Amino acid sequence: MWQKRPTPIRRAVLSLAVATLVAPILTLTQVAPAQAFGTIGKFGQQTEHERITRAALACRPGTPSDGTCFEPRSLGQIAGRSGTFGAVGAPDTDEVFTPAAHCDDADHLTSPGYPRTRAEATRALQGCVGQLQNRFAQGVTAAAGTLNADGTVAPGESDLGKDCTFSLGVPGRDKCEAIEGLGRALHGVQDFYSHSNWTDRAASGSVGRTNPPGLDLPAPSPLLTLTGGRPLLASSVPDGLTTGCFSLVPLGCGKRVQHGDLNKDTGTIDPATGATSGPTTPRGRTGGNFDRAVQGAVADTRRQWADFRTALTGTYGKERGERIACVLTHDTPVRDCAPRG
Repeated sequence: MWQKRPTPIRRAVLSLAVATLVAPILTLTQVAPAQAFGTIGKFGQQTEHERITRAALACRPGTPSDGTCFEPRSLGQIAGRSGTFGAVGAPDTDEVFTPAAHCDDADHLTSPGYPRTRAEATRALQGCVGQLQNRFAQGVTAAAGTLNADGTVAPGESDLGKDCTFSLGVPGRDKCEAIEGLGRALHGVQDFYSHSNWTDRAASGSVGRTNPPGLDLPAPSPLLTLTGGRPLLASSVPDGLTTGCFSLVPLGCGKRVQHGDLNKDTGTIDPATGATSGPTTPRGRTGGNFDRAVQGAVADTRRQWADFRTALTGTYGKERGERIACVLTHDTPVRDCAPRG
């Protein structure tokens, strides 16, 4: 997906092929129980990933980007809009059953006899963070191609006359590739807050497999540092941290903490403010947990985008890195991001 760009003809052929392949995947995604913050507006989901991303990254209406927020057309590529998943929703098309893409299966309880040790759960979480670090780095690498060698904007690699394609590794314009890397990383970051007990409060009564303890910790989480590629240290993972086991196989999670008992995936989110209402999962309705997960996801989405911009300037130099950020956030970058002077 991150190799040399194909010719326009090959891109068109690949896009047609992926459209054929993605259709059954989307059908499966829509009929399967929600595994993450929602990406569609059906079956109990309310495009939660899109709304979180918009609340975090959108420019104020009618305000041009200063390179830190996304203008409408570019925002639609990373967040999605009606009828599209966007980059942040891409893992729900072709990585539905990849636990690391959603920070699933890092489950552990300190109670005696729990079938997963702390070390096993931590390794699963390290796999998630490593996957997200790789996606983040892929985005930074791809972003280089949005500029020509002389620092001017590369029109063919930054144009959004057609929507980007983010599924099944189909190569595309470098702006699309950069947005895809960032968006896939953001998906997992957002899911961490929905799928774990990091920001949670447990329900009253005894805690256990169906009512895991809540850590009630602030966001952004230091565990989700995606810059630099440094592995997550086991010593930095709280002993009581857990995510849920996800499986479509009956009894596939056995006596483990299950996704259905821990997730805060669905509810109403205002895409302008991030305000929440109407949580629909049991854990989300407990202790304000849906709102806590959403606010954590919004805060960390902003942190990751700030870190992405820092990575651009650290990799390509201040002037070039800031111009790349301009290209990614502006809808008419050839005009708006041209070198001054």
